[in-house]
Amino acid sequence: MRVETYVTGRTIKDIAASAQRAENLGFDGLTTAETGRDPFFPLLIAAEHTQRVSLGTAVAIAFPRSPMVTAQIAWDLQHFSGGRFQLGLGTQVKGHNERRYSTPWVGPPGPRLREYLLCLKAIFNSFQTGARADFQGKYYQFTLITPMFNPGPIEHPNVPLYISAVNPYMCRLAGELCDGVRLHPLNTVKYTREVILPNMEAGARKAGRSLKDVDIVASCFFVVGRNREELEKAKQPVKSQIAFYGSTRTYHGVLGVHGWEELGLRLHELSLEGKWREMAEEITDEMLQEFAIVGTPDEIAAQVRERWGGVATTISLEWLTSRGAGLDEGTLQRLVEELHRI
Repeated sequence: MRVETYVTGRTIKDIAASAQRAENLGFDGLTTAETGRDPFFPLLIAAEHTQRVSLGTAVAIAFPRSPMVTAQIAWDLQHFSGGRFQLGLGTQVKGHNERRYSTPWVGPPGPRLREYLLCLKAIFNSFQTGARADFQGKYYQFTLITPMFNPGPIEHPNVPLYISAVNPYMCRLAGELCDGVRLHPLNTVKYTREVILPNMEAGARKAGRSLKDVDIVASCFFVVGRNREELEKAKQPVKSQIAFYGSTRTYHGVLGVHGWEELGLRLHELSLEGKWREMAEEITDEMLQEFAIVGTPDEIAAQVRERWGGVATTISLEWLTSRGAGLDEGTLQRLVEELHRI
């Protein structure tokens, strides 16, 4: 199993140190998220200060950027990193697109993202081969490029495309067109087996592929402590995050597989009232066990193996490494080595 973590730091120096540390600890990949900052810039710094690890966005929001803008950034990062870049894209929800990004919501996100990916592939092909710009879709068009605006071929032209996927359409899209899928943290093995994998397999069959052609990245929560007191303390921020995600109707399908439909409705109503503390109290320990790896540092690898072995090909330790779990470097390095044996 491959093992990834997030690049951390708010300065160039700190980002560089974070990337070097992760590579030295044996991680296979580094990722960034589009939460408070642009997801691409830190990867340029990480590329300069590492030699081996993959570098991916997990994820960049697609629709606020045109396919050409995204393609240019991805092409440069792929070139500068020597072929280590992975372009991870997500759609975000309508409210954030319209009210945070000032981006029109012009159609269903699934079909629109499908066009976006196809347009990217057409642009990359034109960059590499000089092929005519001839993509025309309902939402996106790429019908013009001149030599002056074409960056030209690079040594590693096949930029891996990843998307975040929760609902059946996005899972089929990942299986059909993508090199990888990034599973949402609000996810369970039950939902993965019953909804995600069957739909990914259907999409892969449509394209003449199999699930083995797609990197499945699990990004789960971790609740880690050396004793009962530390574990109880570590539960609270994870329950709060689960409640936050669970209040979004986009993710209610995950809750529904477990018979927790009413929980999603309650969380949504509480979020509208701003009752964040009350929301976290709705998450029971039973629910937490479905969403999170819970245990001591020595128990983590075995639990990952039991839960995600044979399902995921990559595990992200983002929650464990960047949320104050307090694992020393020796423990973290041993954990990465154990996960590599899954």
